Amino acid sequence: MINTQEIPVGVVGLGLMGCSIVTCLLLANHPVVAIAPISADLLHAEKRIREHLEKSFENGIIRNTPDFYFKNLIITEDYSRLSSCQLVIECTIENIEIKESVYKKIENVITPEALLTSNTSAIPISTLQKLTAHPERFLGLHWTEPAHTTRFLEIICGDDSDIKNGEYLYELSYLWGKEPILVRKDIAGFITNRLMYAMYREAISLVENGYATVEDVDRSCRNNAGYFMTFVGIFRWMDLTGVPAYHTVMQRLFPTLNNSTEVPELIDKIVREGGRGISNAQGFYDYTPEEARLWEETFTEFTYEIRELALRYPVDLVKRKLTEKQNKDV
Repeated sequence: MINTQEIPVGVVGLGLMGCSIVTCLLLANHPVVAIAPISADLLHAEKRIREHLEKSFENGIIRNTPDFYFKNLIITEDYSRLSSCQLVIECTIENIEIKESVYKKIENVITPEALLTSNTSAIPISTLQKLTAHPERFLGLHWTEPAHTTRFLEIICGDDSDIKNGEYLYELSYLWGKEPILVRKDIAGFITNRLMYAMYREAISLVENGYATVEDVDRSCRNNAGYFMTFVGIFRWMDLTGVPAYHTVMQRLFPTLNNSTEVPELIDKIVREGGRGISNAQGFYDYTPEEARLWEETFTEFTYEIRELALRYPVDLVKRKLTEKQNKDV
């Protein structure tokens, strides 16, 4: 039986994602060492983590107040504090040179048996592990924001990863409240990003070619895929709604889908002009500063409410019902 209290974990990088990963690990009762690679991270990390813990307490996810969890947390710039960690999660920006520098600092202090992972969503794990002294213990841990409320986690093996390390993280992540995905062969974008970016590309193409507005495409996603995806995934949905129909539509539709390899002008223009989305009130939609703040606040509320609903429909729900029925029939 895995005891998380006996597994110190390090998180290097305390931006938006890093702070919610730290929160997730604290909720699972790990001792956590949170490293700020840049001093600026120290200015907001404790506040963000505390806010996550306070909202988790208010929403009944945890029974103890934030101070209880802060006893298990060290926030520092000192990499030597990682020396006792059995797992370290790198969560810095998507820059290979910066990541390589961070890995060297981490590997200077952790033991050869400790696992080293990256939260990258863009750089292949097989590439990153070549920058390390022990590539067999290097894997990807791809989270989604907010890490402490979602069930999502991808565990990615690179070409040189020991699959046993991936299987260990797979088991451990259930204690983090995850329904993990073990990606046994490295592939660009992993699983979820490949699915989502195919959707992003088609969505932008529909807008750029005048078939629909940004608002209508979003409405389509919310009221179709958004309606069922918390309950089932793509394959179960096709099973539930009739496989032959999808076969027929694929024959007709696939030749018409966008397959461009270029970044679409719609998103390129936003980025060229400095748009970052909600964070600076400039994205696909126009926002006043107050609207942007309220969207971010409302999204936070939503993550807790959708979590409560999603947990009522775990991946093994039907198997549990079958077992209950069999037990009653005995």
